[in-house]
Amino acid sequence: MTHADKQRDHLNEDEAELLRQLREVRREQRLCGSQGSAGKLSSGQRVADMVAATMGSWRFIIIQTTILVFWVILNVTAYVQRWDPYPFILLNLALSFQAAYAAPFIMMSQNRQQDIDRADAAADYQINIKAELEIELLHEKLDALREKEVLALTEAVRLLSSQLAKSEEATTMAGQPAPEQ
Repeated sequence: MTHADKQRDHLNEDEAELLRQLREVRREQRLCGSQGSAGKLSSGQRVADMVAATMGSWRFIIIQTTILVFWVILNVTAYVQRWDPYPFILLNLALSFQAAYAAPFIMMSQNRQQDIDRADAAADYQINIKAELEIELLHEKLDALREKEVLALTEAVRLLSSQLAKSEEATTMAGQPAPEQ
């Protein structure tokens, strides 16, 4: 009886087929290695990731804050010709322009990361199912071993009981009193 035949005895057909498929997927993943999806990115996805990583960093926030403070100070103190007086309309336009282009890049990067997270969650779910089925098989194997052990012990007790009975019978026939228990 092969390992697959033994599994079919313990698991229903759907579970055995699912376990076989999950093992096959895992074998393929090991053969292909962990290349990941980073090597398969388009140039647009790489740009979106770089923009999102840059704009989401402390370095960017510090540089942008410094530029904004410098811009405001230069325009308020009139150190240089006031190219953008107090309501800072040009500054607002520049920041709106930046936000208008940054938001789609960040959303593209987040959507791609969400797809990666969804694929990771699906892989985790498959791993959990496989682990559950494997544990179920191990429990069944342990139960089978215990059952064999109990049968062997029962047989040993039965054999020892019959030998004890024969021994008592032989001593009784020889005329000696049976040993006290």
